[in-house]
Amino acid sequence: MFRPVLADVPPDIGIDAILADVQDDGVSAPASDVDGLRSVVVRAEQDGVELSVVVLAANPVRDSQLRDIATEVGKQEGGTVLVLSPSWVGTYSDTLSRVTVEDAQDKAYTGNAVASADNFLGAITRPDPPYGLITAALVLLVGGVAAVSLWARSRRSAATVDGDVDAR
Repeated sequence: MFRPVLADVPPDIGIDAILADVQDDGVSAPASDVDGLRSVVVRAEQDGVELSVVVLAANPVRDSQLRDIATEVGKQEGGTVLVLSPSWVGTYSDTLSRVTVEDAQDKAYTGNAVASADNFLGAITRPDPPYGLITAALVLLVGGVAAVSLWARSRRSAATVDGDVDAR
């Protein structure tokens, strides 16, 4: 019988230590990544996004645990949280839609923490495509094609009727 796995944070992950680290600069990561990630967090602030980035040295047992870690950090810190491990990405946001965050998450699979965070930020701050305008253009295009087809068909029908009348 299938039973869903409860949300959990791996026991070897110290959420309190991560929270303490994130509080001062929005970053909890190995020293080699901290400066680059701080610059991403500062750019996020300039764009009006409260971003925290957590980088783990190893993958947890399940990729979903990264989302659980992000949720725990996000519940305490607020804003948007990006958690990276060598192979996986987890996110949480109390300000952005899940669709936006998951789309941005897909762009964060690079294997490099700073590049991943940069890609994530770029995806959550770029404007959405103008779907209303695109839809209106498609409707006009389809309507135009239908009108031209109807006009051409009626011209052919009229020519055929005229040809039948002339032949008699």
